[in-house]
Amino acid sequence: MSMSDQTPVQSEFHAKSTGDEVLSAIDLNGKTAVVTGGYSGIGLETARSLAAKGASVVVPVRSPGKAANALAAIPGDVRTAPMDLSDLATVRSFAESMNADLSSLDLLINNAGIMACPEARVGPGWESQFGICHLGHFALTQGLMPLLLNTEKARVVSLSSTAHKMSGINWDDVHYEHTEYDKWQAYGQAKTAIALFANGLSRRLQESGGLSFSVHPGGIFTPLQRHLSKEEMIVLGWLGEDGEPSELAKAGFKSPEQGASTTLWAATSPLLEGKAGVYCEDCNIAAPTDPESPMARYLGVDAHACDDDQAERLWDQSETYLQDA
Repeated sequence: MSMSDQTPVQSEFHAKSTGDEVLSAIDLNGKTAVVTGGYSGIGLETARSLAAKGASVVVPVRSPGKAANALAAIPGDVRTAPMDLSDLATVRSFAESMNADLSSLDLLINNAGIMACPEARVGPGWESQFGICHLGHFALTQGLMPLLLNTEKARVVSLSSTAHKMSGINWDDVHYEHTEYDKWQAYGQAKTAIALFANGLSRRLQESGGLSFSVHPGGIFTPLQRHLSKEEMIVLGWLGEDGEPSELAKAGFKSPEQGASTTLWAATSPLLEGKAGVYCEDCNIAAPTDPESPMARYLGVDAHACDDDQAERLWDQSETYLQDA
């Protein structure tokens, strides 16, 4: 793909559309979906909306008690299975169980993640944001490839973010082994990695007619912000001095129901046929970032997140990381 593929289409939905609105004319009976992080924040809304339209939804869970409480009120076919994205053994075990239990997988929603957290290591010493947000999902998707390739027109939707603008891939020191850790740059790198992963995956799904997309869900107050202090969110402009959402946040932030909409649009919209690997926002394909726009920090996609060569380099590097783990 190229930046010319990042051309918005005539979507009937918009930034404040809800997931239920996006799926209003969609029938998902007989479809199967896996939603990581599907018991909190926008992941919970994604799982709820899919189940409400008839999909059979599997939610991998790291915290069974929390998941049971969150999912108890969701009607429809929703079940859980153990998995922790920071523990590759559990990721591989989950994938093996899905390959044994399912005959097809129509939708894989790589939704879970962490944001701007203190420096931590997972697996064989990976920086935690890159390790959980990207490598955990990379391993999961690879493990589920037999199902995805066996399913006609499967779709994989991976949650990136406008934070990709904060950093490309730091190829010389991906895991901050030699450079000073910066939690926002690390988050930006992880979100760039997710966009590049969706790009690379799109080529590997071609033989079965599958599609892969990355999405920016928008700004949403969810448990994702748990590592940020009130003071940090005031500096970011998300909260006012009184600790309440700022005017900026009130105007631009979305509810969890609205935050799930771009994911669900990418998972189901017929407008995305033939648009493999694109980055989406506000229920549409995102346009390339306009550096002259006052909204350049918040809207559009930067070229480094849509680069085929970098996507292939990241794919090869990620496979090496998993082989060494």
